[in-house]
Amino acid sequence: MIKCISRFTALVLLCIAAPASLAQAWPTKPIRYVVPFPPAGATDILARFVADRLSPALGQQVVVENRPGAAGNLGTDLVAKSAPDGYTILMLTVAQTISETLYTKLPFSLSRNFAPTALVARVPNVMEVHPSVPAKTVKEFIALARSKPGQINYASSGSGTSIHMSAELFKLMTGVDMVHVPYKGSGPALIDLMSGQVSVMFDNLTSSIGYIRSGRLRAIAITTAKRYPGLPALPTVAESGVPGYEASAWFGVVAPAGVPREIVARLNMEINRAISQPDMRERFEQQGAVPAPGTPADFGEHIRSEVAKWAKVVKASGARVE
Repeated sequence: MIKCISRFTALVLLCIAAPASLAQAWPTKPIRYVVPFPPAGATDILARFVADRLSPALGQQVVVENRPGAAGNLGTDLVAKSAPDGYTILMLTVAQTISETLYTKLPFSLSRNFAPTALVARVPNVMEVHPSVPAKTVKEFIALARSKPGQINYASSGSGTSIHMSAELFKLMTGVDMVHVPYKGSGPALIDLMSGQVSVMFDNLTSSIGYIRSGRLRAIAITTAKRYPGLPALPTVAESGVPGYEASAWFGVVAPAGVPREIVARLNMEINRAISQPDMRERFEQQGAVPAPGTPADFGEHIRSEVAKWAKVVKASGARVE
């Protein structure tokens, strides 16, 4: 009887220890890092920064895979349905928290299908125009838009993205009538903005800052509550005539729900370490991004609060996507 109990106890201890030893052995093969938007946008740029540091830290290649479509929902769904083994991770953005209430039907749920792992960065959006647009301030742009109702087109990286909803919030708070032109990512939207096919965009600063500095686009205002230190002369939308306006983007890593906690902890540790290094912080700041280290629990709470915040904007704007 004692021998049976001893064998049973040993078996239980072995089962308890298995996940931990499994996590210690992880990773033993390359990791797929899904970016649900096209190359050249803020999500892609920051993901590649992180992947460059994760690969040597984990001893396996972290391969960035672009899976764009449906404002990031196609790539997000792909990861939601992936095995929870730590070999597929996702660069989640504010767009997916908006999609939770913007889309009438989603094949995934952020709360049920994902394990928050690490917030990577916060990024202001920037209100920018083609240089031919005769408006150099927010007030001048509002006056121009009011004089041409329904004639000014604004670009976004897709329906439901922070870029789209930042413009919708602007419309809601100013009463201007602009036409939405959605693209499959910031990259193609910026091409048309720089060619003058569309007039204005509320883009993530990361993907636009180079074009602003080169003069190919004219920045009018930053969308955050405070000015961005990297562009101190650029006023906020709120201080430029739209009090109370505030919108920004953020980017973080999640894994499929059910991934071992030890793997989440390892990823969180390595990502925090990477984005906290001085040279990485400098790279982020050059792209208009601010590193945001924290715990998985912190990121989970951030995701929940963002879903609630943008639900109010979606409801007020009346925007819905099937």
